[in-house]
Amino acid sequence: MSAREQVAQCPFCRIARHVEPAAFIYEDKELMAFMDKNPISLGHALVAPKAHYGTLLEMEPELVGRLFSLAARIARAIWEALRPDGLNLLQNNLPAAGQTVPHVHVHVIPRYYGDGIAIRWPARHKSLQELEEVAKRIRAAFS
Repeated sequence: MSAREQVAQCPFCRIARHVEPAAFIYEDKELMAFMDKNPISLGHALVAPKAHYGTLLEMEPELVGRLFSLAARIARAIWEALRPDGLNLLQNNLPAAGQTVPHVHVHVIPRYYGDGIAIRWPARHKSLQELEEVAKRIRAAFS
């Protein structure tokens, strides 16, 4: 499938173009926030760029900053409106990380005691030396 066909079929691109309906919370020329149509909790919202980016790695850092700034504002609004017991912000990249829609988005998930949602990962203890070795590799790629 060509890139153009992927964008044409992307559900979030369709929402951005108002071809697919959505319950919008916010939108401007670059970003949008809308209710997840398959929410895992009351108030589960998505924040996404309107332009198609498959993963966060494809975006300019400044746009990523605006995306997360909007996600924080949406989280605050959800907090004020619904008064959940907690909040998760979750952003997945690529299928191995749980990304099911190949368009960058941040989940803002209100949490309620007893909601049955489980976000867990096993503890894998590493020595400081092992951590320093990995940090060195990342620093080299960062500069």
